[in-house]
Amino acid sequence: MAKLTMMNSILSILILMIVISSSAIASTDSPFIVAHKKATLNRLKSGFEKVSVSIDIYNQGSATAYDVSLTDDGWTPEIFNLISGNTSTSWERLDVGAALSHTFELESNVKTEFHSKPAVVTFRVPTKAALQEAYSTPLLPLEILSDKPRESTLGLAKKLLAKYGSLVSVISIVVLFVYLVATPSKSGAKGSKKKR
Repeated sequence: MAKLTMMNSILSILILMIVISSSAIASTDSPFIVAHKKATLNRLKSGFEKVSVSIDIYNQGSATAYDVSLTDDGWTPEIFNLISGNTSTSWERLDVGAALSHTFELESNVKTEFHSKPAVVTFRVPTKAALQEAYSTPLLPLEILSDKPRESTLGLAKKLLAKYGSLVSVISIVVLFVYLVATPSKSGAKGSKKKR
């Protein structure tokens, strides 16, 4: 019994510490940078593939970020040639709720499965001396000059249906059952009016 009481008090203290620290973090004015990186492949001609890269940067925080720089230097020069744009750029500021976007294009004639590193976003916060860093979302491996045919939207839908169809069916049946139980019957309401 004493162990249970001690465990409850420790658990209560931990929960209190989490609540205090999360409220302290939420109350501070600072930028919260989210960067989303995406790439699309396009077969240009026999033996070449174009990679179009776009990176969107959002400030979801409560303060402006200054001296924002983006660097995406994980593209191996032995595999890729830069054909338009730059893999790095910078902006003076990123206001609260605002977004920035950067694009560039690469070309490759090397058949490989390439794993790209996340892009790095650095920014300055007036209340901190050191530069802050944020990383973009990672990319799925890029299959450059793959022999596999690109999957159509219909083929992808069939795969998803095969994988998650039974789960969706069960959830739909449960939701329908809850809806039928929770809503009053219209015929029952009419019958009760006639009896009066």
